[in-house]
Order: sequence, then C-alpha cells, then structure tokens
Amino acid sequence: MKVLVTDPISDEGKQILTDADIKVEDASENQSSSKLDLSEIDGWIVRSGTTITAKNIKQAENLRVIGRAGVGVDNIDIHAATMSGILVMNTPDANTISATEHTVALILALARNVHEGYHSMIHGKWEREKIIGTELRNKTIGVVGLGKIGTEVIKRLHPFKINVLGFDPYINKNNYELDYVEIVELDDLCKKSDFITIHVPKTDSTVGLFDLDRLKMMKPTAQIINCARGGIIDENALLVALNDGTISGAALDVFENEPVIDSPLIRAKNILFTPHLGASTFEANQGVSTAICEQVRDYLINETIGNALNIPISDMDLLKSLEPYMRLAEQLGTLHQQIASGPVESVSISTAGTLKEINVITLAFLKGFLKEIHGSTVNYINAAAVAESTGIQIEETYSHKKIDYSNLITATVTLNGESLTIWGCLFGEALPRIIFFDGFHLDLNPEGQFLLIYNKDVPGVVGKVGTLLGEINVNIAGYQLGRKEKSDIAIGLIRVDSDPSPDLVEKIASLDEVISAKFIALD
Repeated sequence: MKVLVTDPISDEGKQILTDADIKVEDASENQSSSKLDLSEIDGWIVRSGTTITAKNIKQAENLRVIGRAGVGVDNIDIHAATMSGILVMNTPDANTISATEHTVALILALARNVHEGYHSMIHGKWEREKIIGTELRNKTIGVVGLGKIGTEVIKRLHPFKINVLGFDPYINKNNYELDYVEIVELDDLCKKSDFITIHVPKTDSTVGLFDLDRLKMMKPTAQIINCARGGIIDENALLVALNDGTISGAALDVFENEPVIDSPLIRAKNILFTPHLGASTFEANQGVSTAICEQVRDYLINETIGNALNIPISDMDLLKSLEPYMRLAEQLGTLHQQIASGPVESVSISTAGTLKEINVITLAFLKGFLKEIHGSTVNYINAAAVAESTGIQIEETYSHKKIDYSNLITATVTLNGESLTIWGCLFGEALPRIIFFDGFHLDLNPEGQFLLIYNKDVPGVVGKVGTLLGEINVNIAGYQLGRKEKSDIAIGLIRVDSDPSPDLVEKIASLDEVISAKFIALD
C-alpha cells in the first residue's frame, strides 16, 4: 500500500505509516498534484496547501482514503470523493487543548493587565500604582458555547473558585456534564458576567452575535474574550464599547478579516491582541499529523473509520440513487432547525414506500438540522453522535404501511413537550416536495427563501402581506397556502426573491390577522 503526502506533516506521523508497512511518498516540497502519478496510491494526506479536484480523484484509480491534517476541507472535492467510494477524514479535535489553554491565558492576562504593564515598561515607565488588575476568585464567567472547547475552558477555570454561567441553545441542561454550570439565556449571561468567553462556530446565526446592543447589556466592568471565530463580535461595535466605557476590556485572537495589519481596534482602550494563535502550538501541529496518519493507517488496514466527512457506502450505485432523497432529508432538517426555538428533546424519522435506507436518511436530516448549530464539523458520519451528545433522542423507523406516495420521509421534532411534523417526498427522480407541514397539506418545493406565516383564516391576509412586501420592493416568487377543516388558523409559505429585513418581518407579524411570521432560508 502507498500513501501520498503533498503537504508538510511531522516525521512522527510518517513513521506511523511506515511502521505499518505502508509506503510513504513525500511530495510536499516541490511537486504539484497535476504532475504526480496518482494511479497507484491508496491514501492521500494533505493540509491546506493542496487542492484535490474531481480530476485528481478520477486519476487516482486505487485511492481509498483522503486525510486532511486539520479541520477545513474546502480544498477537497468531497462530493467527487464520495461518488468514487473514497473516504474523506479530518482531525477536528487535535487543537482543542491548545485553543482551550490560549483562551485561559488571555483571560488571565486581561484580568491582570499584563499587556498594559508590558507596553508601559518598554516605553520606560514604571506604573505599578496605575495598572490595577482584578482577581478571578468569586467572579462570574459567562461561557457562550458549551461544546468541547467551552467545556474544557470551564474545567480549567473552575479551580479559581469562580461562578460559571453557560449559554448554548442546543444543549439540554439536564444532560450537560458539568453540574456546577448554571445554564441561562444569553441576555442574562451578558448582564451578570464579569468575563465572557466565546466558543461557538461562525454561522449565519452567530455572525454579529455581540453587536452594540448586546455589548451594552454587559457590566461597565466586564471584559470579553474571543478565541473562536472572527465576526462573532461586531468589531465596529466593540471599538465604540471600549472607547466610551460601555465595557472595560477585550481580548481577541480572531478577527473579521485576517491578517490584521491596521485596524482602529489596535488603538482602542484596553484591548489585548494575538494573531490567531489558538491552534499554534507544537503539540497541536504535531497532533494533527499523528492523528491523521493513525486514522489513514487504521482505515487502510482494518477499515476502521475515524472523523469521516462522507458516507462510506460500498455500493456506489445505491449511493447515487439515494442522493436526491438525502438532499430532501437535509432540507427538511434545515427547515426544522430554523423553526425550532430551544433545546430539542427528540427527533423521529420515518420512511415509507420504496425508501428503505432509513439510517442514511436520518443522518442526512441530522446533518441539515445541526449544521447551523455546530457548523461545518457536522457530517454524515458524526451527525447522530453530535445529536446524542446534545441530549437529542433519535428514533428511526421504516413503515410497511401502504401509502399514497411511492416514497415518503416523515420528520418530527419535539421540544418543550410539543411536536412539529413535516412530510417530504420525491416525485419522479428529481422533484422534491414538502406535502405536509404542521397539520397543513401543501405542495412546496423546498428551495429558496420563504416567509412562514401563521394567520387567522380570514379574508384580506394575502393582500396585506403582499402590499407590505411590495412597499420595500421584495418580489413574491410563489405563495403556498394551507388550511385545515374545522380550524380558524391558516399558514402561508411565501417564496421571495430577496431577504426581507427583520423590521419587515416584525411589521408583518404585527398585523392583526397574523399570529406569527418567520423568515426561512433553504439552500
């Protein structure tokens, strides 16, 4: 067996492969993938420097596994790999400890004004009486995001005798592993915390999460730390909040645009910077190398799968036939996630008719449901485990009952004791449809952008909503209505060509005939 390495990895990692009698071809120095003979390789290890295209994959006739030493896989054509039966893996956890320790280092440095003391002394000053820090003891630390890094940060800060508030809308507080953490709403966390540290992925819902309004909720003495992703804190808002005394300090390892050469934030009051060093340790760099080499070795020798990013189905013809159903299931998951408001208790997936591969459909649904919560780290392989780790119970069944459709996916999500059910099916080979939504029968193509409206079943609603959309030049591309017999409530799913503003959605929701309005975006 042969493994090709086209980006630098550690010698220790390569030794793991050679010890398993796997030949390592190291082309990391001066060869591009276009000039390599790919026909005889069984495995391919890259970092961010190599791009693996569909053409490369076609040339690599014997390739079984691609390993990414690190997290991001934008440089790998995962779809092409999956269609060729090639497993794609990465190492998402190798830098957890490094990011955790860097966060703690910034919190301590910020609390004791280490950065101000340093700059004072290199400018020839001795300002001992002026530079006064604060102890962590008896302070309240607010942790936004209770995943692996957030949890590890809490464990390391706990011996300082602190109080911990945690916020994570997708964690069931009854199942969270640390019983000394009080799980609260984000606004409460902001109002009560002395330090706030951020550990959430960058998604549409977290960009600008800490805007000026939210920063103003914090104590004037509070300080905020971000070692997660740039853009979660609005940098313009942070500049204002620091300079006018809304908050007392901040520490950033990540930025909206990197590298940061010149930014007004650099000259803000009491701010501590590091140039995205969260994963920059010898151990983390070493860790991704050894981890990916171990994963590639285990798969090539024993077909043991670790941190896979696609579905290892040996029957590629079956996979190709399932692809449109998987796409539909993922869309149903995305739709459910955007409607859900709070920790989900359970997910139930049922298939019927010709669609018997329930496990694959469940994974696709969970991938769509969890991607806005956990970002790109959620994949078909780990989706079920991620769901269960957040306390979500999963039920999946295949129904043998006779149905009116050749295939049917039924997805039910339960939270706060209430359930929402959506049906999806495929007409022909390529026509996905939502045919049932919360008790209402529909015929909806699950693509694009929608306004979801619950309203009183009375005349005039369509006209009023259409008028409001027209006033701000939002074009209606389709209008699906649903109603029930013996019910005074109806729904409308309005396809629009552009994003309506939050103010418009709020204005629609305030109409006397409208019960609720929500914007939904499907890929």
